[in-house]
Amino acid sequence: MIYFSFEPPGSGSSWRDTWDKACKVSPAAISEIDLCYKYFGVHVELVVDGVEVISGQGYLTLVDLALSLRHALNRLSSGEDSAIGFTENDEVIRLRREENRVVITSSKHDWRVSADHEELVGVFAEFLREAHSCLIEFIPGLAVNPVIRGFSPE
Repeated sequence: MIYFSFEPPGSGSSWRDTWDKACKVSPAAISEIDLCYKYFGVHVELVVDGVEVISGQGYLTLVDLALSLRHALNRLSSGEDSAIGFTENDEVIRLRREENRVVITSSKHDWRVSADHEELVGVFAEFLREAHSCLIEFIPGLAVNPVIRGFSPE
């Protein structure tokens, strides 16, 4: 079983500023660097068969994760190994194909877990759809931002 979700910060959280500040700039012109470093912090949790692959404890920037996931999804869908990296963290989540499974390991933690390839690809695709939808609902003008369009479900 795979559980993959994100949650934007609530009002009162200092991370809420990463969302509110994005409303004050032109959404079409926000650069990839700013989207990956400055805006849209979220709690993210990825659990595979009871193993916490990404902890829901801290914050990650949603766009940075989505771009890394898009790359990983493209490679996995092509039958290649891949990885998920994080701009503000040196951990790398490795994704290695083994027949119809994907073995998931971490550069920082001593666990190893595997998931059905099709299920993992489906969960990654759904996460990207939800991330895209959440961002566009929050700031409709982001729909024309080329970085955001880079992980659009269309």
